[in-house]
Amino acid sequence: MRLLSIVGDRIKRLRERMGITQLEFSNRVGINNSVISRIEAGKRPVEDDELRTFVSFFETNSDFLLGLSDDPSPTEKRTSGGRAFLGGPDAYTEEELEIAELAAQAAIEAWRKSKANKNNKS
Repeated sequence: MRLLSIVGDRIKRLRERMGITQLEFSNRVGINNSVISRIEAGKRPVEDDELRTFVSFFETNSDFLLGLSDDPSPTEKRTSGGRAFLGGPDAYTEEELEIAELAAQAAIEAWRKSKANKNNKS
């Protein structure tokens, strides 16, 4: 079975399991119905942002949708409040995560300023 067919078939089966029409699915994920139809029919590849949308909507994983795994279970994420971190979910307090997030934001802003200064000098 071709990759396009696998992806389309899995999306279609998940949608049908939820008991929603293609049009309702299209409206819920914000992707044009004709695009959904072509994807499900195996006539159009799934773009990266669409894949992320489908993974999120169906609460599955990209490997399953792409036919690389037969396990539709979501990939376990190591996050807290939507923030990624190392060491498992109990490794840091909420306050430590907030501090780390602020530090990361400050580091990114400093990097952007440095990059902008370098570009202006060129």
